[in-house]
Amino acid sequence: MDITTVLFYLFSAVLLGASFRVITARSTVHAALFLILAFFTASCIWMLLKAEFLAIALVLVYIGAVMVLFLFVVMMLDINSDGVRNGFWKHLPLGGFVGAVIALEMAAILMGGFRLSSAPELSAAELQMGNTKVLGIAIYSQYLYPLEIAAVLLLVAIIAAIALTLRSRKDARTQIPSEQVKVKKADRLRIIKVAPTVDVVAAPVEAAAEQGAKS
Repeated sequence: MDITTVLFYLFSAVLLGASFRVITARSTVHAALFLILAFFTASCIWMLLKAEFLAIALVLVYIGAVMVLFLFVVMMLDINSDGVRNGFWKHLPLGGFVGAVIALEMAAILMGGFRLSSAPELSAAELQMGNTKVLGIAIYSQYLYPLEIAAVLLLVAIIAAIALTLRSRKDARTQIPSEQVKVKKADRLRIIKVAPTVDVVAAPVEAAAEQGAKS
């Protein structure tokens, strides 16, 4: 057993332990920290597999951006997770059954790739391009349709999350584009014709002056 295999089993054990602690930790801050540890060990496994781009992307995007945002929101809101965890052990058998089914489905799909006796050989041109460019070519050529399906699913998930959490406020001013498009010029603008000069009526003033002189 070489050092690469030892490191793989070590990082895998840490990854599984950190993933388990994410769902069992009582504090949301501790759960987020364990999730950062899980992402870091996953990036180490990517490095062992010589996928440097995926490892760096996992560290920069998830640990450097997403998890920092999660920690900021969790620590700012100070969410009490005791009420959320009520009934955790009650629903544990159902959750374990669903997790086992998902694990079996993933194993049935991925075991075909794990049965390879050796890694596929790359051509000289692919070796010169680097794994990042080869990965991009594979994603946007061979796996283009799965990528588009995943993008559509993520877009639907974002729209659903916004629709579920959107709440109207009385003190907030909102715009209705459909009503703004229907507006006509006559509804917003009225032109009034005003004469350039106005004649001064002097008769009342002269009458008041005559009455003052008589008195």
